[in-house]
Amino acid sequence: MSKLLTIISSEEPEVRNIALAEVCATLTMSELLDECVALDRFRRESENLYERVRALCFLSAIHRHHLPPLLPAEKTGRIPVAGTNLLLQRQFAEAIDVFHLAVAEQGACGALSSALAHGYHELAFHALGAQVRRAVQEVKGNQWMFRMGHPADHPLIVSEELLERKPDGSRKKLCERTPVRMDLSHAGWSDIFFLGMDYPEGAQVLNISVDLGVHGAEDQPAPPIEVQVRVIDEPVITLRSLDLRASARVESLGEVFDFAKDDLGLLKAAIIASGVVPPGIEGSGQSLESLLERMVGPGRGIELVSSVRGISKGSRLAVSTNLLAALIAVLMRSTGQTRSLSGTLSESEKRLVLARAVLGEWLGGSGGGWQDCGGVWPGIKLISGVPASAMDPEFHVSRGRLLPAHHVFDEDEIPRSARKALRDSLVLVHGGMTQNVGPMLEMVTERYLLRSEREWAGRLEALRLLDEVVSCLKRGDMRGLGRATTRNFRGPLQTILPWATNLYTETLIERVEEKFGDDFWGFCMFGGMSGGGMGFIFDPARKSEAQDAMGWIMKEAKDHLQTALPFAMDPVVYDFQINATGTSAELLESDMSLSGEEERAPDSAGKGAGQAVNQREATETLKTLLEENGFDRVAHGRLREDVISGRVSLQSNRLPSTSRIDDVISGDVVDCTAGSENLSRESSEVGEAAIAGGEIAVVTLAAGAASRWTGGAGTCKALNPFALLGGRHRTFLEVHLAKSRKTGLSLGVGIPHVFTTSYLTHGPTSRFLDEVSQYNYEGPLFLSPGRTVGLRMIPTVRDLKFAWEELPEQQLDPQQQKLRDSVRSGMIDWARATGEAQDYTDNLPTQCLHPMGHFYEVPNLLLNGTLRALLQERPQLKTLLVHNVDTLGAFVDPAILGTHLKSGRGITLEVISRQLADRGGGLARVDGKLRLVEGLAMPQSYSEYGLSYFNSMTSWVDLDQYLSLLGLDRESVLVNDRKQMGEAIRALVERMPTYLTLKEVKRGAGSGSPGVFPVAQVEHLWGDLTTLPDSNCGYFLVDRQRGRQLKSPDELDEWVAQSAAHLEGLCAWS
Repeated sequence: MSKLLTIISSEEPEVRNIALAEVCATLTMSELLDECVALDRFRRESENLYERVRALCFLSAIHRHHLPPLLPAEKTGRIPVAGTNLLLQRQFAEAIDVFHLAVAEQGACGALSSALAHGYHELAFHALGAQVRRAVQEVKGNQWMFRMGHPADHPLIVSEELLERKPDGSRKKLCERTPVRMDLSHAGWSDIFFLGMDYPEGAQVLNISVDLGVHGAEDQPAPPIEVQVRVIDEPVITLRSLDLRASARVESLGEVFDFAKDDLGLLKAAIIASGVVPPGIEGSGQSLESLLERMVGPGRGIELVSSVRGISKGSRLAVSTNLLAALIAVLMRSTGQTRSLSGTLSESEKRLVLARAVLGEWLGGSGGGWQDCGGVWPGIKLISGVPASAMDPEFHVSRGRLLPAHHVFDEDEIPRSARKALRDSLVLVHGGMTQNVGPMLEMVTERYLLRSEREWAGRLEALRLLDEVVSCLKRGDMRGLGRATTRNFRGPLQTILPWATNLYTETLIERVEEKFGDDFWGFCMFGGMSGGGMGFIFDPARKSEAQDAMGWIMKEAKDHLQTALPFAMDPVVYDFQINATGTSAELLESDMSLSGEEERAPDSAGKGAGQAVNQREATETLKTLLEENGFDRVAHGRLREDVISGRVSLQSNRLPSTSRIDDVISGDVVDCTAGSENLSRESSEVGEAAIAGGEIAVVTLAAGAASRWTGGAGTCKALNPFALLGGRHRTFLEVHLAKSRKTGLSLGVGIPHVFTTSYLTHGPTSRFLDEVSQYNYEGPLFLSPGRTVGLRMIPTVRDLKFAWEELPEQQLDPQQQKLRDSVRSGMIDWARATGEAQDYTDNLPTQCLHPMGHFYEVPNLLLNGTLRALLQERPQLKTLLVHNVDTLGAFVDPAILGTHLKSGRGITLEVISRQLADRGGGLARVDGKLRLVEGLAMPQSYSEYGLSYFNSMTSWVDLDQYLSLLGLDRESVLVNDRKQMGEAIRALVERMPTYLTLKEVKRGAGSGSPGVFPVAQVEHLWGDLTTLPDSNCGYFLVDRQRGRQLKSPDELDEWVAQSAAHLEGLCAWS
């Protein structure tokens, strides 16, 4: 029998918990392929959800990690377009079948393994998500909502106490107040639904409901979440969020289910999940007015108002989930679904609120863990997974129930003195960072299913530490509590997920330790990742001092790292108290407002005088930025005309449909992978001589703002401390300098290193380098500021529709797809109303500009004087190695450099064997001519997956040949004739294709309603130099470790497994 099937099917824990990697390490390639056949057959036949999902995760990991190193490195493959299209349509099982047919035809290879790995991964999480949704619908108390399809069948009636008018005509309103939660331990993210349902005995969280007050600004901590509902004399639903300064008037059922139309999706999700507008009525064609008439009476409606004080979304204190729970609770109370209109809820009512909140998060396209509704319950509680019994809908499907059990500790278990000790020792803060933990929680789930040895040991250790934390809390031993939570953070949490920590958090801990010494007792991370909600435990005698110190310690650390990491707000220190009631409600008179309602009411008058002043300042700042960064207003006007006419559009990006695109043929690419005979000792000696002679410089393209890395937060990717390497968090910038340092030291020379920057990144990068003393880099170090910018434009409706209807894209699950479609409909209306192809200026000035494409990064060296300085420093300079900041494996390899020099090429571009994730064109023969084809230029009838090689964007540039291509020489650069150089660059640009692209831009604070908007920009791209015969281009195939790009945090797990150790071997740290 298959070794891996034995692990999956076994009831014995010591067998079931064997790590996949442990078995794979003992198997040959043939045996591993046989295991894949057995696993694939099993996942098709098994009726047990978690056995099926674990088999899928095994298959994904084998094809991603364990099989590729055993496959012939030189073998390429073509990923069938039929399979990639099925992936985009979420038909994962069918896509897998197509990829298997391709393996039968082509043989096993890295390209097809990458496609199978992705397909298996997506199918696994699709199955898990579908089961959670089914379980939510089957919870007792939720079932009726999915069956109700007509207003006449609605069983809910609004309470008489809310309907009754007073003599003055007013009505009472119902107010719900809810604390947030902090978790002293979540036992390794064990509250993720998938983990809790498969491993209920290991799903435990110590969760505390807390009231908050901003330290030094508020007299007394209070529940930070308040919501109100009241009856109004109009047949509509009005929604208001005081903290978001947003409001909406909902007049139809369709608008209730349109979560993306405004910023009030959470309130709409509560309206649905509470049963006020049941999910079953969506698409029924019925009217909202008739539904409200049934519930509230003729001509009446409902107003729902929410307020959150002093905490941002993404705080790791479960603000959004507890807000959703508060909204659901107040609506359930007001419609007779609880025994009492006011006061606290019964245990069964709390559990129903939890189930409805899980439903609401799914409706809204989000979701976390089941502990996030902890604020519904009072005090300190242990939340635990529960094995499924015969009476549960999960029985025979999963080992555990969807919903956990809550044990609230009474004062006999955790005495009042212990609770006071916690309050007297713990400093609760919000560090200001906000991050999307969704991809990280997916990593946790996959690691759990794979049972890696270290991860599983960490998970068991986390459970032991939870017992220790509970024991310390019961005794009131805060020093012991601090030791336990710190060990939990340093050990299990970072073993299970290394990305739980970051340089900001480590900096805070280090500085607190320096200042408070033995009086600092420990650190605690709340929620999924650190940097947001955190706890620092001190000797009570120094807590007051510590609260004051934490404010400036966090501010100093944030000031240093704010352009490197995603911060959503300034750091905050809180006063807190343990909430003893959980969520509770009271009836209020009509004139009683929510806390701070007057100060935070929506601005119904539009832009006020202060906003007008800010707009004038922003306009002047934008004008200055354009002037300083080389904006050509005349050329911009011509581009606008071309965009309006369609001469420049997403459609015009494409090559003519008559173009013939073929894959490369033998001899088109020089094999420079490890072990290739092309990397001869002679080539190495030629390269070493050039390096030692000072003939090489490195140019790292680092002008980007890390939009994919930080979700559009506007940071500098080069400065992001992305991973632990050599025992410390390292930035992209430090890694690249460490590689140049090691190569230079080995040959006794300091290699000049240039980082290109932009208007967004130049100032922060320069300041950061000063603060870290240039990482003590021994060679010449230059920054090359951008000198070519464009002004973004409102997209045309034509291009928006083309992007969303004609270009291939990943379909989402039905609910998320509905959200996306709603957003897009609103964006088309926005483009029409704002003015198609008009200048985009409704944002922070720096978000209105854009770089004109990476083609300009090398020409900018001429325009800004950096190349002149390089030649004055190194007159013998002959070659530039140009690469992206996220191509971490690129470095001055003597053998590859020597091979390039021997070839005599003007530009040699490095390519890698394509895998599924490699999007953006590739190396092809277009009408018989060898060139790089950008993904934007691929005709609809062709797929880039038919091309074996992907452009890594790493290039070896012969400096003299490049200058000759421009019609220049070294003397032109040294005399610094800017006019001559500018004209030469413009002449070369006119020979290149012009691309229109759409970029999603996050609207900054103070620039109008928040949100992410698509904007148009025009670019020229480096790879199109290969279309010019006189550029004299050649192509090298390099190893994936050298050429792969790290674009998103989602890729970190795979990158660490495959490339981190290799990278460390290339570096010499300062």
